[in-house]
Amino acid sequence: MNKPHRDTLFLEDAEILSHQAFEGDQQIIRLQAQACATHAQPGSFVHLQCDPQHPLRRPLSIMRVSPSSGWVDVLYKVVGKGTRLLAQRKPGESISLLGPIGKPFNVECSRPLLIGGGVGMPPMIFLAEHLRSQKDVYPFAILGSEVPFPFQSAPSQILVSGLPNEVIAAQPLLDSWNIPSRLASLQGYPGCFEGYATDLARHWLKSLDENIRAEIAIFSCGPHPMLEAVAALAAEFELPCQVSLEEFMACGVGGCAGCVVPVETDSGKVMQRVCVDGPVFDARQVF
Repeated sequence: MNKPHRDTLFLEDAEILSHQAFEGDQQIIRLQAQACATHAQPGSFVHLQCDPQHPLRRPLSIMRVSPSSGWVDVLYKVVGKGTRLLAQRKPGESISLLGPIGKPFNVECSRPLLIGGGVGMPPMIFLAEHLRSQKDVYPFAILGSEVPFPFQSAPSQILVSGLPNEVIAAQPLLDSWNIPSRLASLQGYPGCFEGYATDLARHWLKSLDENIRAEIAIFSCGPHPMLEAVAALAAEFELPCQVSLEEFMACGVGGCAGCVVPVETDSGKVMQRVCVDGPVFDARQVF
C-alpha cells in the first residue's frame, strides 16, 4: 500500500524560540524545526511531547511556517494536563516534535472562503499565507471565537461588499497580506459580527451574484458543531467544502487507529484515520 506521508514525516528535537500567552488560556509557541517547516502544507499538524515526564503527545495544528528560517508556529489552548505542562515550557528548551502529519487542503477554486473557529483558526491562517502569492486566487477569511482572539484585532483596510457596515474587525496579519478577513463572536467584541462565523458567511454568500458564488469553495477547521454547521452551509449553497477534523490521537501516525471516523465513499461507509487519511476531508463524506 502506498504511504506517501512516510517520506515527509520527521522526528526533531525542536528548540523553543518564543512562547506567548494570550487571554483565554491561549498560547502561541514558535519552534525551530527545519524539516517540518520545509515540508509542512496547509492542514498539516505536529505531534508534540508536551513534557519529558508526560509521554503521550498532543496533536496541534500548524499556524505558520518559515522554510527559509526553519521555524514553525503553533497556536493551542490550555485544556488539560498535557497542554498545562506545555504552557510552562520556556524559550531555549527543547521539545520532541513529530511532523508534519496529515493530508493537506487542496484548493482548486478562484475564491476560497476560509472559516476558522477557536483553535481551528491556525490552519486557515496557514492556508491564507500559502494562497497570498498565487495569481487569480482571492481568499476571504472569517474567524470566530468565544474567548478573546489571540491577536489584537484592527479595523480592516480592505473593503468587502455584502457585509454589515459595522463589521470591520479583521485579523491584522491577513490585512497586511492584502487578504480580507472579518471576525465573528457572541461576546460583543468591538467591530465583530454579533453571531457565529457561519452566520456571517451566510450573510455574505447571499449577497453575491450567482456567477461569483459559483467560483467559491469553503475550507474550514474548528469545533465539531461548527464544522457541522459549515457543512450544512456548503450544502445550502451547493458549494464544495473541505473540513479539517479535530480528534484525540495516541500515536498520530496511523498505527493505533484511535482517531477513526466514519467516511462515506463510493463503495460505502468506511472507517478512516483522521491523522493520516485526514485531517482534511470532503465535508459531504463526514457530515
